[in-house]
Amino acid sequence: MPIASNFTSILSKDWDINFTQCAPNGYLKYTDLCNLLQLTAAAHSETGGISFTDMQEFYQAWVLSRMRVEIKKLPKSGDKVTVTTWINSLENSRSVRALEMHLNGEKIIGSETFWAVFNTQKRRPEALALPFEHFDLYPEKKATIHGFSKINLNHEKEVLFEKKVFLSDLDIVNHVNNVKYLEWCMDLVDENLILSQKIESFEMNFLKELSLKDHVLIHESISQSETIFSITKEDKTSFALQLNWK
Repeated sequence: MPIASNFTSILSKDWDINFTQCAPNGYLKYTDLCNLLQLTAAAHSETGGISFTDMQEFYQAWVLSRMRVEIKKLPKSGDKVTVTTWINSLENSRSVRALEMHLNGEKIIGSETFWAVFNTQKRRPEALALPFEHFDLYPEKKATIHGFSKINLNHEKEVLFEKKVFLSDLDIVNHVNNVKYLEWCMDLVDENLILSQKIESFEMNFLKELSLKDHVLIHESISQSETIFSITKEDKTSFALQLNWK
């Protein structure tokens, strides 16, 4: 698609939070939060002419490599939120995108995301084939207090769960969807910590893609104020999640 006539380098999109997106406490699930952030990023890419459909002409897609989310509070069912996004940096095969969620004019969530251009045939990163110079970049306009980082996986850990990848875990790029990793790990967290909204931030590293029928192990390492999950296939880490508690 061509660049939209209403394209702007900073995009804001309203979303209604409905009951299907909420946990038993009535507040937005962390997985659905990530979905809303990703859908807003996708909407911005579409108006700017670098959407999945545009990129597939060159067998390319954006894939998430790292993501940090800082949470002041979660919206609840019936709320209307505004998600705003802009790009901090964009060059060759890499992009850093910022996102914020506001409720009644108050910023409640900030996120920093790191994306890579991925060739869906060759299954490897490569430079973006489409023009992107029309995007203004905002390197100093940060959405989070801390940036994303490489999660330390050198802690002592234990295996909690063994899983096989099913078709329902895959996305349009034919690998495990980034939100599925989060869902698998969140299912193993003490439900009281989630229902009482004790998570103040979480960070995800996506390291190696997983495919249909892969067998994986989910590991956990717990300290006083954080929990680290890792997902491995044949002793190689595919994903890491760090949860920080209030």
